[in-house]
Amino acid sequence: MDEKLCLICRGRMFCGKSCRAFEHEIRIVHSTEIFGSSPPSIFVGRKNYPEVFACPAVPPFVGDTEIYDRPEHWRDLSIEEVLNFRYSLILGQFRVDVRKSESKIAELIQELSLYEKPVDVEISFEKPPRPRVMLDEHHAPFGPFAPAKKARICSSSRVPRVVEDVYESRDLKAVDAIRILYEKKIPVSHIQKLLSSGAIGMRRKLVPTRWAITAVDDTLSKLLIEEIRDFPIIDEYRVFVHKKAMNLFMAILIPRIWSFEWGEAWFPNTTWNFGKSIAIECDSEGFNGRRDYATLGGCYYSARLATAEYLQRIKRQATAILWREIYPGFKIPIGVWFVRENVREMFSKKPEVFDSLRDAFNYLAAHSDLFEEWKKNSKLLSFIKEQRTLCSF
Repeated sequence: MDEKLCLICRGRMFCGKSCRAFEHEIRIVHSTEIFGSSPPSIFVGRKNYPEVFACPAVPPFVGDTEIYDRPEHWRDLSIEEVLNFRYSLILGQFRVDVRKSESKIAELIQELSLYEKPVDVEISFEKPPRPRVMLDEHHAPFGPFAPAKKARICSSSRVPRVVEDVYESRDLKAVDAIRILYEKKIPVSHIQKLLSSGAIGMRRKLVPTRWAITAVDDTLSKLLIEEIRDFPIIDEYRVFVHKKAMNLFMAILIPRIWSFEWGEAWFPNTTWNFGKSIAIECDSEGFNGRRDYATLGGCYYSARLATAEYLQRIKRQATAILWREIYPGFKIPIGVWFVRENVREMFSKKPEVFDSLRDAFNYLAAHSDLFEEWKKNSKLLSFIKEQRTLCSF
């Protein structure tokens, strides 16, 4: 019999109105054997590193499940639809030492990461998977999980030629492999799995999924920014606004040399704000980039990648200021893919164009009640006000 699970407080039944924004029915699996079509999907934990959980993820059914683990295809889906896909993926947990890449489960995780389309996988558990979900601010959620005894791949699928090439190139550095895969249009989510599984690079080992996601976003955006710094500066102010699932994304591109800012405003009754006032934080970098880790974590790098992709596409550089407002009711960590794909979608729209910063500000102020607070908290805007451009002389 199916039972309902509260995904916010982890109670067996929904705990009240505050949790009803993300009600879902989670199938409780009573079997110790699961057979299904993996999207393909893997997960490598980070707790107790270097001895971590390496997990194949499988839904308890056979079919075309590719969309279950392809964030690039989630733009037109509601959060509820994405969560329903993700909560169907059941994790088989295997304890692995990342320093021992020759283990059978490490080889299975690596093989799964190569495939482009779903493959059938069978997992035997030590006990029925627990009726809980795995939530994290970096990676997309997963469904029930349990320690596993064995797993095997029961079918095969297509491996893209370029993936096969970089997999076989043991003398190719990871950064070069990531660049080649990206240039050959391999989805970012697939590249992240390849890095996590230890399928690319010279020193190959399992990498926690959380780290791999940010590493790929960071690496790709840096490669793009290297090109962007040589492009001419845009000659107008471009403003973008995008709304999705209790979130507002805003961007203003200013005609100055490359620099970047990402800001987040968490309203009360949201994932990371249990207080009574709005929490705003911004982080930024200048023309020469940054060496320390962004205070806002993986979302900073996902937003920077999507921004760099847009500027590379139009062959221009600019000072890019991006802000995100998260409204009450958005209470579940769903991963940095949400930022990456929504910023990508925002930049796919036609921008509003202005001749002055004041006009651009007026437009943004009409969309955000927090605009004056953004101006106070923005590091780049403060810097721009203090500096005079050559055009002002």
